[in-house]
Amino acid sequence: MKDLIPGLTDDVARECLARDPFHAFPTLFSVCKLWQQELRDQTFHRFRKSTGIAQPVVVVVQTVPDIAESAKPRPVVYRLVIFEPATGVWSSLPPSPDLPFGLPLFCRLAAVGTELVVVGGWEPRNWATIDKVNVYDFLTGEWRRGSPLPHPLRSSFAGAAMHDSDKDCRAVYVAGGHDESKNALRSALAYDVASDPWKPLPDMARERDECSAVILRGKFLVLGEYPTEAQGMFSRSAEAFDATAGSWGRVEEAALEEALEGGVWAPVAKLPSEMRLALNVVTWEGKLMVMGLGRSGLLANILDIKATTTMTTPASASWRKVEVPPEYRGRFLGACCLVI
Repeated sequence: MKDLIPGLTDDVARECLARDPFHAFPTLFSVCKLWQQELRDQTFHRFRKSTGIAQPVVVVVQTVPDIAESAKPRPVVYRLVIFEPATGVWSSLPPSPDLPFGLPLFCRLAAVGTELVVVGGWEPRNWATIDKVNVYDFLTGEWRRGSPLPHPLRSSFAGAAMHDSDKDCRAVYVAGGHDESKNALRSALAYDVASDPWKPLPDMARERDECSAVILRGKFLVLGEYPTEAQGMFSRSAEAFDATAGSWGRVEEAALEEALEGGVWAPVAKLPSEMRLALNVVTWEGKLMVMGLGRSGLLANILDIKATTTMTTPASASWRKVEVPPEYRGRFLGACCLVI
């Protein structure tokens, strides 16, 4: 068997490869099949994380800012940008060849290992609901087309990703939303990122439109409104899908509070004084990044949650301001985070 790097033991060679920054992975991946196998091996990525080499990468859906002076209004174009909290560097992801008119409006992002999954949304030209799925691989630096989202076409749905390398599980879950006739949906689906198929899940107990989702303790938790018998009235609740049991269970409000840090809701921090409106929030490894608007335009700040919870008052929380270059000051419309 060939060595990863001639003249070095594989342990030393792995140390060398692991210390390369994530944006060097496409170059490393193109060297040889042996390096491709190494980069695909979850042991390699667990090693990067255990040694603190792996870094968070925040991926943001953003409008392209119109910084050129022009009398004519330009069409709004949506794109993906990445922010590296460790270095403060902003950059753009290459556009998907399958999306020539920009990123779909209201698409859902899901971070699965070293891959980014973009699901559904509205066609930028005519706002028609689409079923496209596109996957960006940070190892190869390339896009691939995924299996389309099964019908009925849906908007405003909940989505979240499950990644368990020990169980070789890389799945994106989708639930609820509304169809093209604005009917709220109960149906749910799961997408296997590795093998590409979608499969139906059991229906939720309630239709849920304009809903959101998280993975909480290994379960797909969907939160949102559902219509009540009273006309025009809605109620809020949550349901959780247990993949092991293959079924949904209602999450009572009290049980939800108990699941979230011991059953007590408490203020953690006040938003920075200059932020008037919070638009998006993304978390990773004890950090919280809030993106929003202030009097001077777009703002972004990072909070160390672990440090903050040891303080006595929310007002004492220390936010770190993120410098956003002019070319990345388009409006934030969604975000997720990968640790690569």
